[in-house]
Formats: sequence, structure tokens, C-alpha cells
Amino acid sequence: MNLDTERSGGVTVACPAGRLDSNNAKEFETALLGLVAAGDGDILLDFSKLTYISSAGLRVVLMAAKRTRIAKRRLALCALNDHIKEVFTVSGFAKILDILPGRDDALAHLSEGGEISR
Repeated sequence: MNLDTERSGGVTVACPAGRLDSNNAKEFETALLGLVAAGDGDILLDFSKLTYISSAGLRVVLMAAKRTRIAKRRLALCALNDHIKEVFTVSGFAKILDILPGRDDALAHLSEGGEISR
């Protein structure tokens, strides 16, 4: 798994690529929680290049969401493929995380500070 990051306005966009599973979840956790700890605006996870996520990856996303809320910031996800979207739905995470269809939609909502509808 590779993780590319970039800034878009006041939002840090993190784009993991490949598979996110127990083999690389710790690496992803370190990188993502580092972004949260940096305290530099909201975070968008763009999953457009992610092909697979396991329960270990879900745990990291949930941990990042909790820490982002504690820091009075927001975390959103976008561009989930059908398989990954199903994993988030079946796990119940789709009900507690902000998931939008595309990057532009997510960036607009985060940048405007508006409520994200699920």
C-alpha cells in the first residue's frame, strides 16, 4: 500500500493505493494518525486507488475518526469502490463516518464547513 498526501485548501487529502490489510495497517496507522496529530485542518481519505480493506484497515479509519473529532476537526471518506463501500456498510461504519461519492463533493463540504449527509 502506498499513501500519497496533498493539500487542497484547508484540507489534507490522503490517498491510499492498493490493499490495506494486516500486513500494512500499522504503517497506515502511523501515517494517518500523524496527519491527525499535525493539527492542520480537516482530513479527506480518498479511496479511489484502494482496492481492498480488511478489518485491520477499518480499525485504523475508526481510530483516526475518533481522534479527529477529539481535535474538533473532521474526517471524510470518498470514492469507495463497490466492494469497499459494502465492507463499510456491513460493518456499520457507513452510519458513523462521513462518506461522499467523489473528491470534489467531499472537498466542497469540508471546505464550506457544512454538514455532510450520509
